[in-house]
Amino acid sequence: MASERTPLLTVVRVESRPPRYPHSILRRFCTILLSTAVVVVILLFLLPLPHRHYLPGPAPYPSSWPHSQSVSYEELQDIILQTPSEDKVREWSKYYTAGPHLAGKNLSQAIYTRERWEESGVKSSIVAYDVYINYPVNHRLALLDGDQVQFECSLKEDVLEEDPTTSLPDSVPTFHGYSASGNVTSEYVYVNFGTYQDFEDLRASNITLEGKIALAKYGGIFRGLKVKRAEELGMIGAVIYTDPQEDNNLTEANGYKTYPDGPARNPSSVQRGSVQFLSILPGDPTTPGYPSKPGVPRVEPFSIPSIPSIPISYVDALPLLKALNGIGPSASSLGERWKGGGLGYKGVDYNIGPSKLSLNLVNEQEYVTTPLWNVIGVINGTLSDEVIVLGNHRDAWIAGGSGDPNSGSAAMNEVVRSFGKALDQGWKPLRTIVFASWDGEEYGLVGSTEWVEEYIPWLKASTFAYVNVDVGARGSAFKSAASPILNKAIYEATSLVQSPNQTVPGQTIRDTWNGYIRTMGSGSDFTAFQDFAGISSIDMGFGPGEGDPVYHYHSNYDSFHWMDNFGDPDWKYHTATAKVLGLVAADLAETPIVPLNASDYAYSLEEYLDRVKAVADESTLSFTFRPLEKSIRKLQKAAVSFDAYTAELSTLVKENPPWWKWWKKVKLFYEIKKANAKYRSLERVFLHPEGLDGRSWFKHVIFAPGRWTGYSGATFPGLVEAFEDGNATSADRWGTIINARIRAATKLLG
Repeated sequence: MASERTPLLTVVRVESRPPRYPHSILRRFCTILLSTAVVVVILLFLLPLPHRHYLPGPAPYPSSWPHSQSVSYEELQDIILQTPSEDKVREWSKYYTAGPHLAGKNLSQAIYTRERWEESGVKSSIVAYDVYINYPVNHRLALLDGDQVQFECSLKEDVLEEDPTTSLPDSVPTFHGYSASGNVTSEYVYVNFGTYQDFEDLRASNITLEGKIALAKYGGIFRGLKVKRAEELGMIGAVIYTDPQEDNNLTEANGYKTYPDGPARNPSSVQRGSVQFLSILPGDPTTPGYPSKPGVPRVEPFSIPSIPSIPISYVDALPLLKALNGIGPSASSLGERWKGGGLGYKGVDYNIGPSKLSLNLVNEQEYVTTPLWNVIGVINGTLSDEVIVLGNHRDAWIAGGSGDPNSGSAAMNEVVRSFGKALDQGWKPLRTIVFASWDGEEYGLVGSTEWVEEYIPWLKASTFAYVNVDVGARGSAFKSAASPILNKAIYEATSLVQSPNQTVPGQTIRDTWNGYIRTMGSGSDFTAFQDFAGISSIDMGFGPGEGDPVYHYHSNYDSFHWMDNFGDPDWKYHTATAKVLGLVAADLAETPIVPLNASDYAYSLEEYLDRVKAVADESTLSFTFRPLEKSIRKLQKAAVSFDAYTAELSTLVKENPPWWKWWKKVKLFYEIKKANAKYRSLERVFLHPEGLDGRSWFKHVIFAPGRWTGYSGATFPGLVEAFEDGNATSADRWGTIINARIRAATKLLG
């Protein structure tokens, strides 16, 4: 029994406690492993190692973004400004103008171009198309009095001892591309410039046109549309000559010596060229809307003439014009547009006719399906789904072509050479750059059109802009045409290049240029990009300025000798073109926010609509512009807001988020990608899949070549043509189509 003496402590036997978890060692190992992994991942993100990528799958953005690799943007600009040289462009020009290079007959030049580009590190290939074109066989133009020949036109240009190009044994005869073969004899009528309105004036004056031959001056509109209207009115042939009226004051009549002794036009010069109906359909006339690859189905051409035509010099035109003296009304009696012929000092009175004598016009052409060769060079960028394209055509109507197109070819090669120097330093552009040397431009933009038609899905998905240089230098005045979304890019590039014709030391091209940018029409390789694919385009180069020597367009006298002595004797305009072209390309390819401006586009629509109103004022149609005006104002507001937003993004890029805020850089990258995609799509929004009435190949509702001008651009063409035709139903329909496209553009930018 226990008592107060009993000990309070007792011995209790205790066994080991069983473990709470059966796998504690494994659990402890897993905990340590996972904790370590989390720490490692955090450290990898936080450590400033920008050129490494650790997560599985593709990187969220290119490692060098927002910059290109190895060469900074400023360093690239310096390379572009320093590389082009006068000696080198002269060398390029001398090669390209050394012999004939008609479309489909210049494979050696294509190979040469590809090889030179590859020497600069630009991977290049030749892309061929089988196209339907013509080559001259025989021709004749004779003035007849019954069976007696009064005058036989030479249809040749004089051989000049000073100019070696003119004496080449394989020189190209004078002819028209896509002209019809035929042998016709009839009286002829002087039709002024052969514009639609000129023919309307003749009809209003009761001048008989049917069954007659048209004698027209070059100028005013595309030559093929002169032939088209003559054909529609029942005329059976067309003869087109260049009148000194087109040469302003630099004429023999004003005391200037003619080439090669002076700056005035050589009297025997002849302007060759295409008479395809360019405002209806460019490209191969047998494959409308699809590429001319071997074995494709072909249609009967509907965009080339069925009556013969030939070009002649004003020396050959003189006896024809004099034979009209005193016959029919005086040209000046038909209105202001009919005044101003430049051969009065040669005894020409400029009467209309019809003539009492006849013309025998013989035009024999061989039509063939033959390969054309485009040269395509590519510099792959880090953003493979973002592309810009630069192009120049290589083919010419003559052995020379020092201005058209090979001043542009020389400039393009210097841009390739400049980028090649950057490639040697390890440069890789942000966006992919594609270079194109087109064949077949002269016949009707054939090479470029077929290429766009073949690659249009890829082009629409990737391409921001097409930059074209055709005639890079033929005078002292800088000229440009562009979609207004690209105005900013051309202004910035020209402000960085020293002007070749400074009046004050240090002036840039932007300082000496009036800044006028034409609307896009046609006549060069931008047409398929802008009007068919909806890819914003620029065309640029130096054209004739006040007092510049007369340029012999599409003539044997567009030669290396003319350029070396009259056109650009110091070759400074060639190098200036190369620098501007290169800087525009660099700006489009390298800046994180692509340098497009939606506000310029939106406010231009208001200006374009004012032009349509002027046409509507001359029409009897009842039409309200209020819905279009309201939609344009909404687009302007959205465009200004969107441009402000992209300006903020650009500021954030310059601030460059610190490395420990890597997620902000990822977010910024995708915001910029999305914004750039909207800029790229803006031009596409204005495409109407069914195309314009009567010329469905042209898809753009804002821009197209004028229906009866060809070269110059028409704005809101569907609506304008409805007013011109007096078609109220068509005007309402086009008003609805255009309004829907403007609203879609507003939604895109919203």
